Amino acid sequence: MKELVQKQLAQSIATMQAVLADPHIADTIVSIGDATAKAMKSGKKLLVAGNGGSAADAQHLVAEFVVRLNVNRPALRAIALTTDSSILTATGNDFGFDHVFERQIEALGQPGDVFLGISTSGNSTNIIKALEQAHKMGITTIGFSGNGGGKMRCLCSYNVVIPSAVTMNIQESHLALEHIFCMVVERCMFGNDFESHPQILSE
Repeated sequence: MKELVQKQLAQSIATMQAVLADPHIADTIVSIGDATAKAMKSGKKLLVAGNGGSAADAQHLVAEFVVRLNVNRPALRAIALTTDSSILTATGNDFGFDHVFERQIEALGQPGDVFLGISTSGNSTNIIKALEQAHKMGITTIGFSGNGGGKMRCLCSYNVVIPSAVTMNIQESHLALEHIFCMVVERCMFGNDFESHPQILSE
């Protein structure tokens, strides 16, 4: 069992090292941070969705934006489309699960908003439909995926594709990059000075 632990840690580290070695991923994180900050400065918001572990990521990321990452600063507008059980079940029951995020973007999205769709396969139908709806409404689209990007790759203004086909390793890298994405938005919104006196709180 110890060998299993060490093997999985090595695999996780190898995926992170591959992410680190790809300059396009770092460039894209900077670009999406800048684009999201510009949207928020103009009164727009970030919408985020995913399934399963990626749904948890969506909620985790939105919590960092609305509450804080590691320093105190004003709350930032972000909504996870994975949390309202009444909307999710009503849409699933009346229209089908493929439409649970698309419907919310139609209701809540505005031109100039940013939508981040998270799918380790890049092929989640409800994320693809959400991206298509976002395009119709003039919403900037970001995809976090793996496995080469899947079908959603061509639907995103920006793509962060983890060079792995292993779901848990893709998710581990997604979460690390989501934290950095939030950090870049903070820098773009408030500059570097707000980090000079961090007020670290334990969760």
